[in-house]
Amino acid sequence: MSLVSARDLSIRIGSREILQQVDLDIERGEIVTIVGPNGSGKTTLLRAIIGALSPTAGKISKAPGVKVGYVPQRLHIDATLPITVARFMSMPRAASKSTCDTALGEAGVPDLSNRQMSELSGGQFQRVLLARALIGRPDLLILDEATQGLDQPGSAAFYRQIEQVRRTLGCAVLMVSHELHVVMSASDRVICLNGHVCCHGTPEVVASAPEYRALFGTGTLGTLALYRHHHDHEHHEHHEHHEHHEHHEHHEHHEHHEHHKHHEHHEHHEHHEHNEHNEHNEHNEHNEHQRELRRINTDRDLN
Repeated sequence: MSLVSARDLSIRIGSREILQQVDLDIERGEIVTIVGPNGSGKTTLLRAIIGALSPTAGKISKAPGVKVGYVPQRLHIDATLPITVARFMSMPRAASKSTCDTALGEAGVPDLSNRQMSELSGGQFQRVLLARALIGRPDLLILDEATQGLDQPGSAAFYRQIEQVRRTLGCAVLMVSHELHVVMSASDRVICLNGHVCCHGTPEVVASAPEYRALFGTGTLGTLALYRHHHDHEHHEHHEHHEHHEHHEHHEHHEHHEHHKHHEHHEHHEHHEHNEHNEHNEHNEHNEHQRELRRINTDRDLN
């Protein structure tokens, strides 16, 4: 049985129907990304899955005993409120120090326990929110635009941490983001949503789908291919480094050989120029000597 399933899910808020007949399944251990334009119902779908919204039609089913961890899009904490990370981690339910320390370590920030929440950088703050979601050892981790406000390197580092969490806990991950170049490459499956499911499948399949291209253009496919190539490059780094080293040695040898030939050619050219210069000087000197003889002879004839 899937961790979470939705069948014919429709949600209406006021007079607006946000979702229409959405079907999806989330399996254990997979990373699934939901992409779509603004107003496409991504956050609404997540809120329905965690139970914060009730479907207008259709249903959501969860496997028995499924625990869900949630990292929100944003969380505002008054900067004047004196609250440490350790205290924040124990709200609203108390958690032991060892449990909090373990979760902070899994989120990649093991040394922040005694820091004030108001002192954290944006990246550290999001890692603490992630750690808080990990306290309950979730079977499904849900992230709603969790890297909003972070720069690209910070976002990439955060998603690498999510992959590590998935490996450590074996949990499924369901996330929403506008950063297509990052989340598409970090996902096992992608669901393209625009009020309904436009297309779904592996990142390569979705990035090539006409429905996806109609919403986002063709740029992601090239970026995705570049990421896959870069990811493969990292896995074969040692092999490529060896090849690069051999190529570098060959290139240096070639450059040395070319330099040597150029040097010999330069010396030969300089020698040729030197000979021509000497011949030119000798020729000038001979002409001067001839002119001097003619002048002497002329003076003698006049006398």
